[in-house]
Amino acid sequence: MLVTILAFDGVTTIDIAGPADVFCHANRFGADYHVQVVSADGAHVRSSSGVRVVVAGAARYSQPGGTLLVPGADGAVDVHLDPRLLDAASLLAVGADRVTSVCTGSFLLAELGLLDGREATTHWRQVDLFARRYPRVLLRPDDLCVRDGDLVTAAGLSSGIDLALALVQDDHGAEVAAEVARAMVVFLRRPDRHSQFAVRSRGQVSRRSPLRAVLDAVAADPAANHSVPVMAATAAVSPRQLSRLFHDEIGTTPARYVELVRLDLVRELLRRGHTAAVAAARSGFGSDETLRRVFTGRLGFSPTAYRERYQN
Repeated sequence: MLVTILAFDGVTTIDIAGPADVFCHANRFGADYHVQVVSADGAHVRSSSGVRVVVAGAARYSQPGGTLLVPGADGAVDVHLDPRLLDAASLLAVGADRVTSVCTGSFLLAELGLLDGREATTHWRQVDLFARRYPRVLLRPDDLCVRDGDLVTAAGLSSGIDLALALVQDDHGAEVAAEVARAMVVFLRRPDRHSQFAVRSRGQVSRRSPLRAVLDAVAADPAANHSVPVMAATAAVSPRQLSRLFHDEIGTTPARYVELVRLDLVRELLRRGHTAAVAAARSGFGSDETLRRVFTGRLGFSPTAYRERYQN
């Protein structure tokens, strides 16, 4: 099975290496993947970390078919993407049986119109920009991996490994995918489904930021009153400025952040064996009905089902 990865200067190294290693490990368990890395003009490229990536040749001369993987890079969100890169991605996509992207690689696919009317995801820091620039795409910002027919998009960085494992499972079944995951010491399916929230930690916010006191307060007692006026007072800023800070530094709204922190606590309580009612009370959701509605909406299954799944 052919997997073509389109490399370009500034590409994120793990977006190439992570999936490639998954396919390489899969071959040890009976798969037959052939990974070819190409560039727009056939020239070798240098990743964002300075690693030199040797390519097999130019996109126009590559073997067609199979799976196309478009990795991400900081430059992939530029308004004026390299026309040669877009032409190469378009050419490879037309000849592919399955088109995938990792991180901001989704910007290239969206720029080509390949994601119009389709569900997709991208890195959480870029979801607002993506939504403004490509309103025709049905963006699912909280998901690590989104599948829509023959299109699969992954959120970013290590989620390229999640994407590749999902493709291996599609092609060769759960047993082979599980063997690969065990060999690489990674989750076959992350315990918390597809949430990107794990990367939105308060540790990434400077201690000098007015938000730091707010995030510490939410973490210390998620069930407390964390309305926008209360959080704004803690940060000593206006509610409008608070929303702006959350947008710029966390990538979400104040209310959504609080909800996600509470959901994180709920998941921990459920993993410890507590009931949904107890989890709702301790996390600040109030009633188990409210928790069930929010939990199911975010994660796709009920708190009780999550607890049972985790215990199993």
